[in-house]
Amino acid sequence: MASKDLYQVLGVADTADAAEIKKAYRRLAKQYHPDANPNNPSAAERFKEISEAHGVLSDTDKRKQYDRMRKYGAFNGGGRSGGASRGGSAGSGPAGADAGFEFSDLGGLGDIFSSIFGRGRREEAAEPIETLVEIPFRVAALGGKVPVSLAVNEQCGTCHGTGGAAGAKLTTCPECSGRGTVTFGQGGFAVSRPCPRCRGRGKIASEPCPTCHGQGEVRTERRLTLTVPPGTESGAKMRLQGQGQPAPGGGPTGDLVVTFQVQPDRFFTRDGLDLRCEVPINLAQAVFGTQLRVRTLDGKKVLLKVPPGTQPGRTFRVKRLGLTKGGRRGDQLITVNVALPTELTPEATALMQQLAAATGMKY
Repeated sequence: MASKDLYQVLGVADTADAAEIKKAYRRLAKQYHPDANPNNPSAAERFKEISEAHGVLSDTDKRKQYDRMRKYGAFNGGGRSGGASRGGSAGSGPAGADAGFEFSDLGGLGDIFSSIFGRGRREEAAEPIETLVEIPFRVAALGGKVPVSLAVNEQCGTCHGTGGAAGAKLTTCPECSGRGTVTFGQGGFAVSRPCPRCRGRGKIASEPCPTCHGQGEVRTERRLTLTVPPGTESGAKMRLQGQGQPAPGGGPTGDLVVTFQVQPDRFFTRDGLDLRCEVPINLAQAVFGTQLRVRTLDGKKVLLKVPPGTQPGRTFRVKRLGLTKGGRRGDQLITVNVALPTELTPEATALMQQLAAATGMKY
């Protein structure tokens, strides 16, 4: 069976950038995920193809290696040449290639191909899974720990991953002959992936497990505690090795990639390593000056001296009360907002008129 072009699997051009590849993968993975198609084996197979393609094209080094092989026409619809199958005619592959052309003739590209896809999917870790975690502003700024609940597929505790009911007979899978993987390819290369019939186990049960319905795994909730570093911003990512999805067929567990989303604070906003906040003062405080006790990020208060004649919107800088990151410390920027009275008594109006006259203010 001829292998598929990985760009065609994701439905993107070979000039697609990383963002386009990621967007296409997410769209297709959502459409063909086994959880969304529990009774559709072809969807599960399609999902594996999509994950495999994304695993190569999202990795800069693997993509370069793949593109080097692709240019020799090793994949349907890819490259400048028309393919390099054993039965092809002379000239069907790269210039000078004959009917016996193999990738081992390309100066090590056969080994490169093996390094991209591996000797068998049994030995490969599962694709990393991604999750979005919201964290409080204070935790993001100062650092701390946050609990996370993650839905993953774990080995079924009833059948211990065999997929069979108690007492069920396990026979060799006829699809993969017990290897747990199926191989396809052409010419001098081959690609292995988990067998879609036995899900990489190599065995078929005569009666499915009543808990997992023959899948060998169940959906469970895993609880983790994440350590958030100080100065974390929205969009920052954390990769946790071996905390993601277990691989089919007993391979290593994949990684978990966490993207942080910082919740807004009612008082503080962030400006790089600086913290901004606003405090109200009345007209008399702006005119005659005052002292304010302003809250800081660590829950304490700092004394701010507001001089006489302070204008609305003036910002005061208090050194080294901002965020700490990479050995640097920001400041706290305090902006004063002058609250003007909406109504004045006759006496207050007269006093304001006298003040305006004395200072030369026009109204």
